[in-house]
Amino acid sequence: MEEVRIPLIGEKAPEFEAVTTKGKIKLSDFLGKWVVLFSHPADFTPVCTTEFAAFAEKQEEFKKRNVQLIGLSIDSVYSHIAWIREIQKYFGFKVEFPVIADLDMNVAHLYGMIHPGSGKTSTVRTVFVIDDKGIVRAILYYPATNGRNIDEILRLVDALQYTDKHGVATPANWKVGEKVIVPTPLTVDDAEKRMKEDYEKVDWFLAFKKYEK
Repeated sequence: MEEVRIPLIGEKAPEFEAVTTKGKIKLSDFLGKWVVLFSHPADFTPVCTTEFAAFAEKQEEFKKRNVQLIGLSIDSVYSHIAWIREIQKYFGFKVEFPVIADLDMNVAHLYGMIHPGSGKTSTVRTVFVIDDKGIVRAILYYPATNGRNIDEILRLVDALQYTDKHGVATPANWKVGEKVIVPTPLTVDDAEKRMKEDYEKVDWFLAFKKYEK
């Protein structure tokens, strides 16, 4: 089976130039913004249609977070245009973000979006969260049969941006406004100090503090 190379978390996101529904773009055009690059198996398919409608419904929320959405599938730009027009017609949401027409599968191969066991001519449902410096920060993969939760992608962006700003971590199921995790002490002395600090402590290795705007 063909080996799939996936850009790893913490690596520079591979540069690309591609034809899209908004004209030619390069990933580097969006430095200074966060990017959510996501693939779908094919236009005019049921699950993908519901996902694109959901992304379009939330696109203003992504913009508020300085996030550029970029979609992708191995379909022509004409197919993309026809499909997003149908999405607007039936769901009422205009797709404002570019959708890559990856007919040569260049971007799909760069980002490990084609999994041979799932299909050699279509992408799986992939999400790459890339920060404003062009670094891969999170990766999600879903099979063709199951749609993604767009609110979870927004939540993940919120968590990444908050931890970058405040130097903390976020617990399971965290949402904006909830308490966050203080960095764990790395020495015995710091562990002793932690137990005397004014945090909500479970033990020396797990302590919480209030959310800050």
